[in-house]
Amino acid sequence: MSAFDDIRDYVAIPRVLSLKLSPDGSRLISAVQSLNPDGKSYGTALWAIPIDGEPYRLTRSAKGESAAEFTEAGDVLFTSARPDPTVKDATDEVPSLWLLPRSGGEARQVAARPGGVGAFRTAGDVVVFAADVLTGEEAAEEERRKTRKDAGISAILHESYPVRYWDHDLGPGHTRLFAARLGADRLEDVRDLTPDPGEGLRDVTFALTPDGATVISTWRTLLPDAEQRVDLVAIDVATGERRTLFTQEGHDFYGPIAVSPDGTRVACARERLAELDVSVRIDLWIGDLATGAGRTYAPDLFPADVEWAPDSSAVYLAADQRGRRPIFRVPLDGEVTRLTQDDAAYLGLNASADGRFVYALHSGVDRTHGPARIDTATGEITDLPSPAPRPELPGTLTEVSATTDDGTTIRGWLTLPKGASADDPAPILLWIHGGPVASWNDWQWRWNPWIMVQHGYAVLLPDPCLSTGYGQEMIDRGWGNWGPRTLADLDAIVDVVVARDDIDGERIGAMGGSYGGYMANWIAGHSDRYKAIVTHAALWNLDQFAGTTDAAQYWQREMGEPGSERYAKLSPHHGLDSITTPMLVIHGDKDYRVPIGEALRLWWDLQRRNVESKFLYFPDENHWILKPGNAVAWYETVLAFLGQHVLGQEWKRPDSVA
Repeated sequence: MSAFDDIRDYVAIPRVLSLKLSPDGSRLISAVQSLNPDGKSYGTALWAIPIDGEPYRLTRSAKGESAAEFTEAGDVLFTSARPDPTVKDATDEVPSLWLLPRSGGEARQVAARPGGVGAFRTAGDVVVFAADVLTGEEAAEEERRKTRKDAGISAILHESYPVRYWDHDLGPGHTRLFAARLGADRLEDVRDLTPDPGEGLRDVTFALTPDGATVISTWRTLLPDAEQRVDLVAIDVATGERRTLFTQEGHDFYGPIAVSPDGTRVACARERLAELDVSVRIDLWIGDLATGAGRTYAPDLFPADVEWAPDSSAVYLAADQRGRRPIFRVPLDGEVTRLTQDDAAYLGLNASADGRFVYALHSGVDRTHGPARIDTATGEITDLPSPAPRPELPGTLTEVSATTDDGTTIRGWLTLPKGASADDPAPILLWIHGGPVASWNDWQWRWNPWIMVQHGYAVLLPDPCLSTGYGQEMIDRGWGNWGPRTLADLDAIVDVVVARDDIDGERIGAMGGSYGGYMANWIAGHSDRYKAIVTHAALWNLDQFAGTTDAAQYWQREMGEPGSERYAKLSPHHGLDSITTPMLVIHGDKDYRVPIGEALRLWWDLQRRNVESKFLYFPDENHWILKPGNAVAWYETVLAFLGQHVLGQEWKRPDSVA
């Protein structure tokens, strides 16, 4: 039996989420997610990974632990909602900051806030952390939160846009940054660095200079017409004085943020804001901390993660490239070189103090995340023992490509079940990635092709227009032309794959989520080659979507104001009368990026046009289906629906949704 045969076994596979290297280079620490004993939820724990030894578990609380950082002394700071054992009848509901001594023993709580402790950074004996704080007198905040709760008040009064983000409501509190000093037992001299931030620190990303003197942080400014701009600011830890470091009209600056070891430069991402005829572009930006002068580096490499070389002469950059995410070395002066030459995707970069190695999470379409060591001189990659061993896959991965009508080469990955051959060709599923500015280049827990491979399907994972890793021109090709241009790209690569003798092109389905769901809906109204279509968290009526998504200003930059020409041209709902393919509609009610109204309208439209269809609805999920039981229901329902329409099996309602 394979872990991909029974979805319950699959959701129980442990998952490595992060990687941090200790200051002395002797060990790594990782947050690992695994199924809780009740089987209904996931928990996280911290694991140590000695450089020359086997991983071992560090923490075991019922609430779980995450966001680990090493102190200069080698102790481990982390966040957890576990109760403080030194406080009588403590029942913490929000995360606080904890310290696990390097020498061993129990972790102790070192900082707590009524609204919880969020992200944090440390340098020397300085700790800076983010916390959600209600407006008003800080000393009375805990009582005011209790009063709201006891009175049953959940209302939030907004005076600016936006009001929610991905899967959570914004407010009534605002994020602030606090600085403190590591004391013997707790954080001492805790100071509010940003007492009146407004929306400035919403969705904040920040870093701390090596001397602990300055915080480098994103800062959001609200503009007229419900627009906004994100700058990078420098905040003095001693005084709280804030100065703008990087700002540029028509651009946002944000994470990943990394400060050079010599404390003189900052590396981050700079995004060109889109317009109707100007596509989004993301660059690596490196600037001087003292003057704010800077420039872009490594054009066409969208930064996914950044780490400085210990001598501050270069940065290591993880960026998408042709279905992979290699590590590149980007010197301040000189040519960009690719460090890793394999097919993997890298994140969580950590450079050793002696400059010999970069440690990173090493993964790919065909491998789960695990720790690896990369030799910076040779590029040699060594897999390290992992807290979560990789499961054996039920098939093989191969690369495919096609030439489109405009002469562009489109490539993708094809997963094949064992035994697929001319004598026994496999049915095929087209899976379209979300984004749309994204790529199929990494392991996917939510959209995992190997489950389908285990059940006999080949899965095509293409990177059409708007995909990253192919230069800016690939994004430009599809900008403001989502449906028609993307469908032409998909048709070209599907034609190549179904011509293979190990693929049964008569048994073919299509799937997609988010932007991929938009394309699934577009395909339904513009093609009849597929036997079944699965559309998850999908855009359907663009005019409706434009005013209800959580980031309407971002959408409007590309598509224009609601009711403009592109809505009429690109909205999938205009193809309703041409839909004959059976469709499975899937959506979570807590999805604020693509609100539930899209699915409700699509479902109603399919029903009133008598299109064979089903609606899998998750009242408590968001853009992603995260709970283990719901993931089981998702995959089992999709497999049953595809089995009926692609394989010709009799419909059987899965037990998980019975």
